[in-house]
Amino acid sequence: MEIGRLFRAGVVALALLAAALSARPALAQANFDRPGSDYLSLPLSSGDPADCALSCERDRRCRAWSFNYPTDAAGGALCWLKSSVPARVQGNCCVSGVRGAGVVEPRTGAMETSIDRFGGDYRSFDLKSDEGDDACKAACTADAKCRAWTFARPGYAGREAHCFLKKDIKPPRRKPGFVSGVVR
Repeated sequence: MEIGRLFRAGVVALALLAAALSARPALAQANFDRPGSDYLSLPLSSGDPADCALSCERDRRCRAWSFNYPTDAAGGALCWLKSSVPARVQGNCCVSGVRGAGVVEPRTGAMETSIDRFGGDYRSFDLKSDEGDDACKAACTADAKCRAWTFARPGYAGREAHCFLKKDIKPPRRKPGFVSGVVR
């Protein structure tokens, strides 16, 4: 009799755990776009994808969203609200998600997305339009003096993309539009 109660209690506990895990919201992802089904575009002066996700949450019609990083200081960031959930496609231009999704920035060890390591700069320079965070990281790796780096997308630290090489490793702080890393 006692074993039967324990078995039923275990089954109920497992069912509740499975329900709780399946109820977690889907998460948005950086470097993905969801083209199509747009019904509204909003300029975002903050340049923060989390504000785009929040705009979707506040609009009953919204089912998904895409945040486009600014291409230059004049263009600004855009948030596209969508009436359905289009398939996602890979694209460095964007962060996208579905209603109820938070923003997940990739953490790939050496690259810290949406992170600025403010201070400790000894050199900074603009990058060409076809160069990205990899070029900034490569410049730091090639320079024995460089210990860390920060890349700013176009429109976040000036009109062009910008690279900051650092002689000191400063603490990371969240800042949309920036990518950082520690080399040595």
